[in-house]
Amino acid sequence: MIYSLAQIETQLKKRLPYPYKWYRKQNDVWDGYTQFIYQTEDWDLLVDKIAQTVKDKQLDKRELFYYAVNRWYNFWSAQAIESIFTNFKQVKPAPNKKDKEKDFLLQGIPFDHKTTVFPRGFKKSFAYARQHKNELIKWLYKNQSTQQRYHTKNRLFIVVYNKNGDHWKLKCELTLLKEAIQKYVSTFNPNQLQKFNFTPLTKTYSDIIWVEKEN
Repeated sequence: MIYSLAQIETQLKKRLPYPYKWYRKQNDVWDGYTQFIYQTEDWDLLVDKIAQTVKDKQLDKRELFYYAVNRWYNFWSAQAIESIFTNFKQVKPAPNKKDKEKDFLLQGIPFDHKTTVFPRGFKKSFAYARQHKNELIKWLYKNQSTQQRYHTKNRLFIVVYNKNGDHWKLKCELTLLKEAIQKYVSTFNPNQLQKFNFTPLTKTYSDIIWVEKEN
């Protein structure tokens, strides 16, 4: 079944009653156990598949539950956000859907997109980050996961920040995210991009779309 944006938001919000915990670092073996997340949009079906995998592989129920639901939540949020971008006329999907370095082209400029919670490790306030986005972008590139989509090519970051501290919950607020993305895309000017030289002879372009909520 292909869900609409509203239906995906409804499914993602079923993750919210559970704390956001990882009981182990992400790794290839446990990614293999939870490959079913990519074909499972429905929360109840996801829970059934987790239970079956626990039984089949003799795994710890709590550890696999949180590992799977965290991957599922982040993956389907990212899929929804990519679809939001590519529904705007200024944005064209990347020709190769398996390209790990770009998801779409905005006014002809290729970008990968990454939704990230405002990082505690940045060690500075959200207000400071908004005034020094170049500094935060450098930090995000430097501290990105070495799993799967690691690269230093062009990237648009969607940084989510909730004043109550539950930043991760904004990843499922697709209506709110769509409003921020629409505003960014409709006013986009390539001159606003931050420029970096992370590797010799290669220029990287990046920017941040800020998504903030009061509670």
